Amino acid sequence: MPSATRAAPLLLWETGVREGIEDSRYRPVVADSWLLTDGRSRAYRLHWQRFGAAVRRFGVSAHRVASFGASVTTALPRSGVWFPRIELHLVPTQRLALRLRPAPPRVGEARGWVWPHPDPRRLPHLKGPDFEELEKIRAAAHDADADEALLCDEHGRIREGAFSTIYWWSSGVLHTPPEDGRILPGVTRRLLLDRCAELGMPVRHRLPSVAELLDSEVWITSALHGIRVLTRINGEPTAPVDARRLHDWRAHLDALTEPLPDPEAIWPHRSTEEAP
Repeated sequence: MPSATRAAPLLLWETGVREGIEDSRYRPVVADSWLLTDGRSRAYRLHWQRFGAAVRRFGVSAHRVASFGASVTTALPRSGVWFPRIELHLVPTQRLALRLRPAPPRVGEARGWVWPHPDPRRLPHLKGPDFEELEKIRAAAHDADADEALLCDEHGRIREGAFSTIYWWSSGVLHTPPEDGRILPGVTRRLLLDRCAELGMPVRHRLPSVAELLDSEVWITSALHGIRVLTRINGEPTAPVDARRLHDWRAHLDALTEPLPDPEAIWPHRSTEEAP
């Protein structure tokens, strides 16, 4: 496998995973990614489940995903800090691919900026189809001295970040937008909501106004950073954090990391042949 000092190659799946050549034509229509640290990751199976469900919409069979997943799991490095991304391409041909990337630095805080137009995504419930547009929006956020762009509905209420899920705490209750097909079903989001269910904690699902967020402790989550505190929105500060609560929830996510599994544990009946 390549070292972390090399430019990240595109590893293409054909009859297994092998090194390919980076090509600007390869734009994913579906993608999924996770943080990999010394061969350990969080919710690895859930990322594959989300990817598998998404690519089936484009005619990729479960058998093909299983074969690809087993090859990727075997090939991933067991040392170093990586942010691998699995992808489905349709141009120039339909291919499943692994893009092995060194992980960017992880950070605990972020500044938000509200994208001043309606949410432009065509398929917000899928990760990948709208990457090109979202990358432009995040670049606009950087130009506005922010780290993440916040996407709104037609009434100006916040749905989620361009590359993150949003939460806020009000009167000790966790709030987050509903999973109604207009946000990405985040894997980290699922882990947090699962913990709420285990603890018997209520969660309220609705879209907030910017003013409400500014009066609240606000989190955004992603597979790379875990929980980040959104400290500002459009330059205005949000409410102070509950440091102990934040530490506890971050520790919970950290405790969920596990060694990469044996492929047989995820795909016990995989086949390199298509099912009849």
